[in-house]
Amino acid sequence: PTVLRPIAVPARTPTLPTMARSTCLSLVAVAMAVAAALAAAGEASSGIGFDLHHRSSPVVRRWAEARGHPGAAWWAEAEGTPEYYAALSRHDRAHLARRGLAEEGDGKKGLLTFASGNLTFRLDGSLHYAEVAVGTPNATFLVALDTGSDLFWVPCDCKQCAPIANASELRGGPELRPYSPGKSSTSKAVTCEHALCERPNACAAAGNSSSSCPYSVRYVSANTSSSGVLVEDVLHLSRQTGGLSTAVKAPVVLGCGQVQTGAFLDGAAVDGLLGLGMDKVSVPSVLHAAGLVASDSFSMCFSPDGLGRINFGDAGRPGQAETPFTIRNTHPTYNISVTAMTVEGKELAAEFAAVVDSGTSFTYLNDPAYTELATSFDSQVREKRANLSASIPFQYCYQLARGQTELFVPEVSLTTRGGAVFPVTRPFVLIAGETSDGQMVAVGYCLAVLQNDIAIDIIGQNFMTGLKVVFDRERSVLGWHQFDCEFIDHHSP
Repeated sequence: PTVLRPIAVPARTPTLPTMARSTCLSLVAVAMAVAAALAAAGEASSGIGFDLHHRSSPVVRRWAEARGHPGAAWWAEAEGTPEYYAALSRHDRAHLARRGLAEEGDGKKGLLTFASGNLTFRLDGSLHYAEVAVGTPNATFLVALDTGSDLFWVPCDCKQCAPIANASELRGGPELRPYSPGKSSTSKAVTCEHALCERPNACAAAGNSSSSCPYSVRYVSANTSSSGVLVEDVLHLSRQTGGLSTAVKAPVVLGCGQVQTGAFLDGAAVDGLLGLGMDKVSVPSVLHAAGLVASDSFSMCFSPDGLGRINFGDAGRPGQAETPFTIRNTHPTYNISVTAMTVEGKELAAEFAAVVDSGTSFTYLNDPAYTELATSFDSQVREKRANLSASIPFQYCYQLARGQTELFVPEVSLTTRGGAVFPVTRPFVLIAGETSDGQMVAVGYCLAVLQNDIAIDIIGQNFMTGLKVVFDRERSVLGWHQFDCEFIDHHSP
């Protein structure tokens, strides 16, 4: 019989005390991909950037509670429960619709970028957030990250914004204060003549080319929008070198969001959005154009506990695996071509294009690729397939025996165009259940791949965990190598 290697269970499961790290007795028995990932543990993460926080993390919860919304829907479910994964799946569907990769309920396509100002997006929270500081003296915000849009904007010189006066202190976090370019010694106006001003009609209507360049972004949900003017100011980042972190002040163009409507006025835990798309106004593009980073690229890594890191200008390391982007003019997202899949050494015939999207929790495949992967995985697991809960969005789930201390799952990988192999270190999720004495324990696990109902395949964040993934826009390639994100110094100076 096939001998399956034990794989690490994600450590980011605080509600499951039986899954604390252990060398042999818990479900955190580590071998297979983890051993290879730890080989990269000593590698420093290069470039300038900031930490990423999952939507259910204590950091995001703290910000939302400071805004007076402790019961916000996207973290109300206990982590690891069927309801938790169902909530993440609902977020994924809304996220894909907002990015224009899926259809809205009324059959209309969502729009993709901020390119010319008055575009429409769906607002349903994001998967990852970052604490960012802007200006001098700096004002700190919790912004959502989005690889499908371009503009970076924050509340600013507010005429109509969510109040923050009731949260002068963020319970041990940064002080909350509004941002105003007029009070920042490092701010500069972005006029209608600026190369990054993309609303010529609005500027012409103003009758003055030296006036500030306006922007406006509308969201589908509840008449939600942000509008204002573009400004230039410093974004406070940190540079990772040899495991040490040093401060960097990077001039960027951002939206000064003067008017917020809809959900933003309800105090949603979003203080703006940082777009990572391919347009020239996005932060990665601006940093490279200013000569602050050597490469027009950025890297992302995610640890199992939900903490991650984004570094601008990081092109990875020599010898890393790479595959070219397949750029589409209509949807300029990070697309790659997959030529085959492998499950525990068995190659499966599958060929499809996929969007690499860190903003999606799980991986979504169409048939025949989905069925090929799922049935091959199912044929090699040791546990019995079971319906653990009607709430679980996954089709292939398995029951753990009472007292089971080891979990063996098949090794999964994708072969990409050019032959590079993309290893999947986290193809599954654990399912939590409550014991008679009220403790949450692991009762089963599921293959964390869903059958897609739209004609686009998505490689989500769960397939990226345990890797450093490099979005090299300069060379138009996706790179990756095994990397332990937990070994990064996440403490800025």
